[in-house]
Amino acid sequence: MFALWSDLSPLTFLSLIVGAFTAGFVDAVAGGGGLIQLPTLLFAFPNAPLASVLGSNKAVSIVGTSAAAATYRTKVQSRGQQLLPIMATAFGGSIVGAALATRVDRAVFEPIIIFILICVGIFTLARPEFGTIQRSKKFQSKWAAPALGLVIGFYDGLIGPGTGMFLLFGLVAIAGTSFLESSATAKFVNVATNLAALCIFVPSGHVLWAVVILMAPLNLLGGYIGARTALDKGSRFVRAIFVVMLVALIIRLVLVST
Repeated sequence: MFALWSDLSPLTFLSLIVGAFTAGFVDAVAGGGGLIQLPTLLFAFPNAPLASVLGSNKAVSIVGTSAAAATYRTKVQSRGQQLLPIMATAFGGSIVGAALATRVDRAVFEPIIIFILICVGIFTLARPEFGTIQRSKKFQSKWAAPALGLVIGFYDGLIGPGTGMFLLFGLVAIAGTSFLESSATAKFVNVATNLAALCIFVPSGHVLWAVVILMAPLNLLGGYIGARTALDKGSRFVRAIFVVMLVALIIRLVLVST
């Protein structure tokens, strides 16, 4: 068992705290908190098994995501006939993706993901009104919601980065909901995908509970404040954070793949 805390400098310890709070805040607004929290954990514990870092990241994230979901729930209504099918299929998709991740080289998917992200960014920037105007609250097909959840859940289990942003974009594009309402729905789906991943990581012992105890309260606080900020600022603020995190994800994936 690697030394958990003994080799940590005060600066690294502080980075875990700040990273957990910032990740919770950003994830609650527009998704992308994993771009902050996961690299922070990898830097702090370079000798830890990768599965343990991933499992700990999910255990911390689910706390902040749950807080954000509960906060959104008090102000933004999400229809159960849309939300529950997405959560159910996302849960199943995440388990399948996580199982497949042990057998497939993720590097194969990275160029495809980068291309899709760039297209999403161009589309969002080219349509200033996209996500700021509520068009509809119904999926055009009864299969659209479950299909979206399945694809997003599978991606989260297989690759992970940007799951919340893909879901946010999908909800705005397919259901026609605003960025704000889509962000609220996305938090509940994120809870389902994180829970699915933990169903694999916890039984196999790949969660560093000491790290979770330290970071989870800060992630929860960040998630609560992030959701409150999004509610106060509205869809245009969520859209702006979405674009910023989208660019950050593209840069990260490009640097990792080169």
